[in-house]
Amino acid sequence: MIHKQSYDEVLDAIIASDPRYHRDAFHFVREGLDYTQQTISKQEEGIVRHISGQELLGGVRAHALEEYGPMALVVLNEWGVSCCEDFGEIVFNMIEYDLLARTAEDSRDDFKGSYSFDEAFRQPFLPPEPETAELPSTNRTIAQSSGNKGERSNKPVEPEASDKQ
Repeated sequence: MIHKQSYDEVLDAIIASDPRYHRDAFHFVREGLDYTQQTISKQEEGIVRHISGQELLGGVRAHALEEYGPMALVVLNEWGVSCCEDFGEIVFNMIEYDLLARTAEDSRDDFKGSYSFDEAFRQPFLPPEPETAELPSTNRTIAQSSGNKGERSNKPVEPEASDKQ
């Protein structure tokens, strides 16, 4: 009888051979692939097709933002994922162990330079940049106190009247 390995047993083998990524990163990529396929299927009237590396990157980004919100960058970094190329490495590890399929056109290069993690996962949650409107200048005059040098008064100094109105 041939024993077929379970998904978790295959993940154990992948992690034993390449320990750079946490087990949850592999589960997340699988979920991200499902999310991407469902999104594209809705857009293309139910057609299920192969997903390119660039499409997967867009899908895992959207899925991470939806799933983890402002913590997405922290969570991915905790799993050892800090750039798009890491998603490619995870995908190709899964392909090597027959957890995912590929076409002849698929390449690790498909995952290079798509987006910076800072822009993708941090910027959406930063407050908007303030508008650079000029603030009205205030005309302040400092009045010198009358009295002896070195003497200080607790009495507030009244500003001199301005001719401008």
